[in-house]
Amino acid sequence: MALMCLRKCWMSWPRYKVQKNLSDDDARPSLSVDYAWLIALSILFGLSFTLTSIGVRDIPPISLAAGRLLLAFLMLYPLMRLNGQRMPAMGPIWIALLGSGLFGNALPFALISWGQVTVQAGLTAIFMAVMPLATLLLAHVFTDDEKLDRWKVLGVLFGLLGVIVLMGFSALNALGDDLLRQSAILAAAVCYAINAIITRKLTKLPRWSAMTALMVAGCLWLVPVSLWVESPWQVAPSMESVWSMIALAIGPTAIATVMILRIIDRQGASFLSQINFLVPVVGMVFGVLMLGERFPANAYVALAIILLGIALSRMGGRRL
Repeated sequence: MALMCLRKCWMSWPRYKVQKNLSDDDARPSLSVDYAWLIALSILFGLSFTLTSIGVRDIPPISLAAGRLLLAFLMLYPLMRLNGQRMPAMGPIWIALLGSGLFGNALPFALISWGQVTVQAGLTAIFMAVMPLATLLLAHVFTDDEKLDRWKVLGVLFGLLGVIVLMGFSALNALGDDLLRQSAILAAAVCYAINAIITRKLTKLPRWSAMTALMVAGCLWLVPVSLWVESPWQVAPSMESVWSMIALAIGPTAIATVMILRIIDRQGASFLSQINFLVPVVGMVFGVLMLGERFPANAYVALAIILLGIALSRMGGRRL
């Protein structure tokens, strides 16, 4: 009963409508173009792992997250004004913006950072792959055009299996060793799923306005916590860490935000959720190219399973 009431309230929430400019969105291209955007976004997210590992050497994790959001805002605001747009007026839309800032940035950043104190990276990647399944379930309840079907469920299960194969079944041996921190990472995956649904309400905002407002919303959650918990004014970071934070602000934060808005507007939250299957693969590729790591044999099998899962999830009502 409570879930049905929540769904009714959500479906009655007004979407922010604006007059669309004549752009590539007016002529909807083929699905292959949107998959190219999805792969590009997974590359940005995969690169963020390397940049974050460099940044946290000298910058506390919450301060790093707050800093990348603040820098992204400082870069996006003048671009928004140059494009003739303004910040959204105060009103109900800011509830969605603050919700996206909380569930898309503040909570998952904090939960993952705290959880990975003891949880291994392989098990973390497996936990984060729960996000597409959570997104499918939430989209089924809170949307009218992304209903659950057997192909979507089958595709998610194949994708999850592919991530487990990629990271190695031995990563599951640590399951339950630190239930509280592992639960925190699972909660972060659910946060990202919730954010994917919330973002649907923001796709009709002017794009530069939406991006800038999302950075502000994230800062409102993270900056006070950073100042209170980590005292960032006492930190003396190296230039390497500073440049990593700047790169995080430009790529995986500012550019990634407009890509997320574009993908959800065109293909929906369930489509975007497939990125959690691609990011572990991209992360391993960066390990080979940038760190000289060897590509494990099981990665090829995992990639085939993941691609099969993505194909199945897109079947919908079509026939094989």
